[in-house]
Amino acid sequence: MHLTPAMERYILHWGEMGSRWGVNRSVAQVHALLYLADRPLTADEIVETLSIARSNVSTSLKELLSWDLIHLTHVMGERRDHFEAKADLWDVLLTVVDGRKKREIDPTLSMMRRTVIDAREDKDMPMVARERMENMLSFMESMNDWYGQMSRLPKPVLLKLMKMGSKIVKRVKKKK
Repeated sequence: MHLTPAMERYILHWGEMGSRWGVNRSVAQVHALLYLADRPLTADEIVETLSIARSNVSTSLKELLSWDLIHLTHVMGERRDHFEAKADLWDVLLTVVDGRKKREIDPTLSMMRRTVIDAREDKDMPMVARERMENMLSFMESMNDWYGQMSRLPKPVLLKLMKMGSKIVKRVKKKK
């Protein structure tokens, strides 16, 4: 696949951003390439286009598949697997947020709940530490509940809310 200078810049920058977000640079670059591609690509095409090792591409594709950010597809007359990125940016965003929630927030909430129970039973636990643990748990549960409500909203409603921005505050204040 031929990359224009702007496409190269986009892919390289996405790789840099990926590493800042805790994602391997190659994974982010493969995702960027597949997102920009006008057709599904084979692993060999990805290797050739990005000039990265076949093993890196293979590992990156497995990770992107596990995150459900890309999918495997077949092309008539071809025996090789082809890969395609989700093109709907809301799907990408919600997939990433949901994945991070499952991998990071859910285990943390579970640990925090157990820890708060233990802290309440521990006679040596300083009151300030216990209260702060309870406050953190309460905050995280509130954020988790809010995320649950938002994730069930239809995409058009989410888009409308996002576009409203600070106008939401004005509407909430008026109703008081």
